[in-house]
Amino acid sequence: MTASGPPAMGRKRAAVVYHPAKTPLDRLRRVVAEHESRHGWVETCWFETSSDDAGLAAAADALATSPDVVMVAGGDGTVRAVADVMQGSGVPIALVPLGTGNLLARDVGAALNDIPACVAAAFSGEDRRVDVGVAELEDEAGARSTRAFMVMAGIGLDAEMAEKTNTVAKRHLGWFAYVTPIARSVIANKLFHLDYRVDQGRVRSTRAHTVIVGNCGTLTGNMLLIPAAVIDDGLLDVVMMRPSGRLGWARIGTRLTLQGIARRSRVSRRLLQGVPDLHSLAYVQGRQFEARFDTPHVMELDGDSFGRVSRVRVTVRPGALRLRSAAGSSAGEEPTSDQPLGGAQSPRS
Repeated sequence: MTASGPPAMGRKRAAVVYHPAKTPLDRLRRVVAEHESRHGWVETCWFETSSDDAGLAAAADALATSPDVVMVAGGDGTVRAVADVMQGSGVPIALVPLGTGNLLARDVGAALNDIPACVAAAFSGEDRRVDVGVAELEDEAGARSTRAFMVMAGIGLDAEMAEKTNTVAKRHLGWFAYVTPIARSVIANKLFHLDYRVDQGRVRSTRAHTVIVGNCGTLTGNMLLIPAAVIDDGLLDVVMMRPSGRLGWARIGTRLTLQGIARRSRVSRRLLQGVPDLHSLAYVQGRQFEARFDTPHVMELDGDSFGRVSRVRVTVRPGALRLRSAAGSSAGEEPTSDQPLGGAQSPRS
C-alpha cells in the first residue's frame, strides 16, 4: 500500500485499487506515472486487495486520501467491492478490467485488454452516474447482511457457476472454465419453489431453475440475457428461467443467441420484439424484488458466491456511483423501448 497526505492545493491525485494476482503491476505503474506527469497530477496512491477481502478495506483506504478518481484494476468482484464503498461519495471510479467476465466494463463500453486506454480515460475521461444494486440477504440461521452489486444478483445457474468454478481454471481457461458447471446444471434441471414480489405488488408463487436480478444485461461469454437492462435507468430487471426439460433449454439457448444477434441494430431488435414470449424465459421490471425460498439456495453477486440464503430483498440506488470512461465511449445502442424484448410479463406458476 502507498498513501500520503492531501495533495498540494490545486493539484489532483489518483488512487488505484488492484487485485495483485490479476494485475501486471509494473506495467500499470509505468502507464499511470506517464499520465501523472502529462497532466500535472501528484503521485498516485496504491492499494492492494487481499485473499480475504475483495477490496472493501482497500477502497476505504483509497477514499481516505481524497482522490479525484479511483482506478479499479481487477475483475467484476473487485469492482463490486470498490463500488460498495465508493457509492454516494461523489468520487468517480475508472475501470481497468482484468478479470474473466469484465461484465460491467463490457456493458459501459470500457476498453478491454488495453491498459493505456483505460488509464487515459481515468485521467481525462467523462463521468456519468450509474445505478447500484443492493441485496439484503438472510441465511438459513436468520443472520442478515447487505451487499452492493453492479451487474447481477443470481440464484440457480449463475450462482452455481460462481460457487463451483475453480479460480485457477478461470485464470487459465477464461470463459471455458464455466462449461462444466453449466452443463451439469442444465442436465440436472432442478427447479425450486419461491414466493416473490416485485415493488409493492401481490406475492406470487412459481418454480424456477434460475432467478437473476440484473442491473446490466450481459452474461459471462458476452451473451445478452436481459435486453432491457440499462445501468442508469433506475430500474432492476428480473429474469426467471423455467425450462421444461431439454427442449425448454434449447428454446432458451436459441432465444439468447437471437438476442445477442439482435443487439447489433435497432432493426433486428424490432423484428425480435414480434417473436412470441417464452414461458420458460420470463421477464419483469421494477425497483424492488423480494423472494423467499422453501430451501436455502446459493446467492451470487457479480460472480462471487455469498453462501446459501432463505430470503433476499434487492433494491436499486439510482445514480449512486460516478463512473469515468473515455470521452464519447458508449455501451452500444439501447433498446428502442422501455420493455424487454418479447414484452414484459410477470412470471407465474
